[in-house]
This record gives sequence, structure tokens and C-alpha cells, in this order.
Amino acid sequence: MTAEAADLVLRALADPSRRTMLRLVRSQELAAGQIATQFPISQQAVSQHLQVLHRAGLVAERREGTRRLYVLQPDALAPVRALLDDLWPDALDRLKRIVEQDKRSRS
Repeated sequence: MTAEAADLVLRALADPSRRTMLRLVRSQELAAGQIATQFPISQQAVSQHLQVLHRAGLVAERREGTRRLYVLQPDALAPVRALLDDLWPDALDRLKRIVEQDKRSRS
């Protein structure tokens, strides 16, 4: 995965409306119109947000007639995980060792 892919995901997740949209489609496929009813913004604005999520790979998009249906992509955060693994290799192991050392020193 590339840093550019991680950037797309992180930018998409930065918007609270898009994060709410992800929650809506995490367990079921919904049409853009169904998603739009949950927001105080225009359907066009919701569609633009959904396209950002789709380009970032966070949602899958499927056409059914004139409708576009969206559902959360299960491995959507893989680019971010790869970036974090690259930036902080073994970070969790180091954190665990620090916590354990701290516990021992307090005992």
C-alpha cells in the first residue's frame, strides 16, 4: 500500500459527516438517497461525500438501476495500518515493555 492511499483514507476520515456515513453503511448496503435522509445537507453534498469515501476505498459502490448503493469495505483501513506499521515498527511491543517495567519498579 502506498502513502498516497493512506493519505486518501485519512483525509476521508477527517470529516465528521463522512465518519457518520461509514457508521450507517458498516453493516448494511444503503442507497445514497437513504443515507441523505440522515443529514441536514443536500443530496448532492451527500453524494460528493460518498464519492470521497469511495475513492479512498472505504466504501464499495454498486449501481442498481438509477440508484447507487454503498457498503463499508472490510479491509478499508489497510493503507493506514501499513503506514503506521512502517512509521512505528514494533511500537506496541515497546509500549508493553515500558508498562511492564513501570509496574515492576512500582512493586
